[in-house]
Amino acid sequence: MSDRRVSRDIVVDAPPSAVFAVLADPREHGRFDGSGTVRSAIAGPDRLSRGARFGMSMRLGVPYTINNEVVEFDEDRRIAWRHVGHHRWRYELEPVDEDSTRVTETFDWSTARVPKLLELLRYPATNARGIEATLPRLKAHVEGRERS
Repeated sequence: MSDRRVSRDIVVDAPPSAVFAVLADPREHGRFDGSGTVRSAIAGPDRLSRGARFGMSMRLGVPYTINNEVVEFDEDRRIAWRHVGHHRWRYELEPVDEDSTRVTETFDWSTARVPKLLELLRYPATNARGIEATLPRLKAHVEGRERS
């Protein structure tokens, strides 16, 4: 962890457009989330874009909903969203070759309204573990769609 960001990456055997299609569809997020908190999209567009708002059904001990806003968007390269706390979840895609993509997922609390509280609650370490579980699930999900 450095600069209030924690990141992990994985190589997915699919082009950036295939990975981005999954990330830009909030209905897909519960299918690859490894944190165990994301359930399903409950509001918003089928495809995200900069400024898009979407709601998610979540569970962290108890069920709740969270509203997000896409704050970074570069087609097939980068997407990030934040919610009321203003910390960001970011995915960056880098082509490795024509058939594979390095996907970097980042929990960025440098933009958070109360970063010290997130640190006190150990969110960076918890979210690092979630990212480590999410990326292999994202890889399997995207590669499975590509082979279908």
